[in-house]
Amino acid sequence: MKFDVIVIGGGAAGLLCAIEAGKRGRRTLLIEHNAQVGRKIIISGGGRCNFTNVHTASENFISQNPHFAKSALSRYTPQDFIELVKRHRIEYYQKKLGQLFCRERSNSIVQMLLAECKKAKVKVMTNCSVISVEKNEKFSVETSHGKFVCESLVIASGGLSFPKIGATKFGYTIARQFGLKIVQTRPSLVALVAEGRERFPAVAGISVDASVTTGGHTFRENILFTHRGLSGPAILQASNYWKHDELFSIDLLPETNARKLLNAQDTKKVGNVLSEVLPKRVVDLILEDDIRNKPMNQVGKTQLEKIAQLLNGWQLTFIDTEGWDKAEVTLGGVSTDELSSQTMGSKRVPGLYFIGEVVDVTGWLGGYNFQWAWASGFAAGKAI
Repeated sequence: MKFDVIVIGGGAAGLLCAIEAGKRGRRTLLIEHNAQVGRKIIISGGGRCNFTNVHTASENFISQNPHFAKSALSRYTPQDFIELVKRHRIEYYQKKLGQLFCRERSNSIVQMLLAECKKAKVKVMTNCSVISVEKNEKFSVETSHGKFVCESLVIASGGLSFPKIGATKFGYTIARQFGLKIVQTRPSLVALVAEGRERFPAVAGISVDASVTTGGHTFRENILFTHRGLSGPAILQASNYWKHDELFSIDLLPETNARKLLNAQDTKKVGNVLSEVLPKRVVDLILEDDIRNKPMNQVGKTQLEKIAQLLNGWQLTFIDTEGWDKAEVTLGGVSTDELSSQTMGSKRVPGLYFIGEVVDVTGWLGGYNFQWAWASGFAAGKAI
C-alpha cells in the first residue's frame, strides 16, 4: 500500500504530526506497535496528563544545541494546544508552576487526538511491528501487517524510558542505519542513587521542602528520601543536569538562615533543636551521633558554622540513576546537528524526519516534554 506519509510511533509527537499531515491532504499512515496509541499520555501526570506548561521557553530544555528547539516551540505554543483541548471541551486546571492537568482521566487527551486523526483521514494501525525500513526512490516499510511505501517517513518512536509500556531503541537503530549521529542516552527525570546509600533505608518515605543545586541550576520543590537515595520533584528536575563527578548542594532549610537558628547559649541537644525544623530521621542521617547528642552550648563556634553549612548546603554525590524503569524521559538521542530545526527533517536523508523524545531535546519536569512533542510533531506535520 502506498502513502504520502508514514509516522512510526503513536505517542504524543506522532499523533500530532499525523494530524497535521492529514489536514494538509497528505495520505497518512500512523503505525503503533502497542495495542493502543498514547500509552505514555495515559499514565502521565498520575493518570491526569500534565499536557503542557504555560511557561514553556527554550531555556526549559536540555540539548547539545540549546537553540535548536526555539523554532518549533515558537510555532506551536502551549496556547495552541490549549485551544485544541478547549475545542474538545476537556476540562483542565493549573496545578502549580504553570503545569496544566486534565480534571478527568488523561485518556480524554488520547481520545481527542484520535478524533482529530479520524477527521484528518489518518489511517491508524495498532499492534503493528516494523520489521525493516529501506529507501530507494521512496521508503519501504516492512511490518507485521505487510509492506507499505511512502515519500516521507517520520520516526516518532520515543526514547528508552518506561520499557514496561513498550519503549525500545527502534528510533536510534533507524537513525544509525541511515548514518545519523546519536548523542549518548541516559535515563533522566529520574530518582538518583546516593553515595553511602546504605544509610538511606532509615529515612525512606520522608519528604521535605528543599532547594537543590547542581550544574549551575537550582530547583526549589520537595525532595523524597528513598531506600537508595533521593527522588521528588526537585531531584527529578536536577537529574537532567546530573554528572558523576559533580556534587549536589541541597538546602534543607531554604527559607531559614541556619546560623541564626543555632543559638550557642541553648542547653538543648543539637539533634533536638534541629528536629524542631526537620524530621528527626533526616537529622539522624545528616549529623553524626556525637554532634547530635551534644548540648548547643558545648558546641564550638567552628562546629556551629559547619552544622549551619550542612543545613543550608548539604553536599551529596550520586553514583547512579534508578534506571530506565523509573525514568520519565531519555536524555540524549538523535543529534540536532543532523536535523533541520524548521522541519525536523534529516539534512542528509531527504524525506526522513525525527520528532519527540527520540531527538536530543529533553524538557524539565512539568509538561515541558509534552509541549516539545506537540511542537516538534507540528513542525514535521507542516513540512511533510
